[in-house]
Amino acid sequence: MGATFDLWKLTKTVLFYALVVFIVVVSVFPFYYAILTSLKSGTDLFRVTYWPTSFSLDNFRQVFTQGEFPRNLLNSVFVASVTVILALFLAITASFALSRVRFRGRSLLLMTILAVSMFPQIAVLAGLFEVIRFLGIYNTPWALIFAYTIFTLPFTVWVLTTFMRDLPVEIEEAAIVDGATPWVIITQVFMPLMWPALVTTGLLAFIAAWNEFLFALTFTVSNQTRTVPVAIALLSGGSQYEIPWGIIMAASVIVTVPLVALVLIFQRKIVSGLTAGGVKG
Repeated sequence: MGATFDLWKLTKTVLFYALVVFIVVVSVFPFYYAILTSLKSGTDLFRVTYWPTSFSLDNFRQVFTQGEFPRNLLNSVFVASVTVILALFLAITASFALSRVRFRGRSLLLMTILAVSMFPQIAVLAGLFEVIRFLGIYNTPWALIFAYTIFTLPFTVWVLTTFMRDLPVEIEEAAIVDGATPWVIITQVFMPLMWPALVTTGLLAFIAAWNEFLFALTFTVSNQTRTVPVAIALLSGGSQYEIPWGIIMAASVIVTVPLVALVLIFQRKIVSGLTAGGVKG
């Protein structure tokens, strides 16, 4: 009986690690193959290889010397960064009201905010396009910042509200006794305790703004205002033999590396932020 139990336990362990290896391979292989392709040139691009057979930086050099890709990269950094700042500022203040201030319809309002995130982008594209034209920010980075902030706010508000709701009330009461205003409580009491949630929501908002394609394609028309997803899509030529696969893969690697680095740097805080409120004492 003991031998059977040990065999079953060993089998489960082997299957578990086999599943983990499979998931890792499936997740990492596309990026790995993109790196291999970006280092190829000439006819090597059309040879299927799974190990490095050549090493050339010509594709990366062409990415930065042809077209407006460096400008597009800066546009993406600017748009994503400002979106994160605005989304976190609005979400922190909203989460304070939703988690600490008692008023009628608070739960309904929170559910409504979450329900807004369920609308697909294409469903609101026409209406948002008219609003952006009315505001006079069409074909500017502010059009993308405006649209991205609207779509990242529901998630950031929900996560920060859940995290702030779990903070001890005694901390807030002690600050009120000392004469702290609500703004001081938010910035000097709650924010130092909310770094895991702030990093999580900020990073996810940054990734969403960095990778977004539909709004970037619709609300910008010039190379000077486009972001990198649209710039990469416009690198393709006519037929499949004219498509600069090496340059596209090099651009994709350049765009992906910062996101991978950010996730690796803040992975512990991301896990803490995502699991906030999941365990009740």
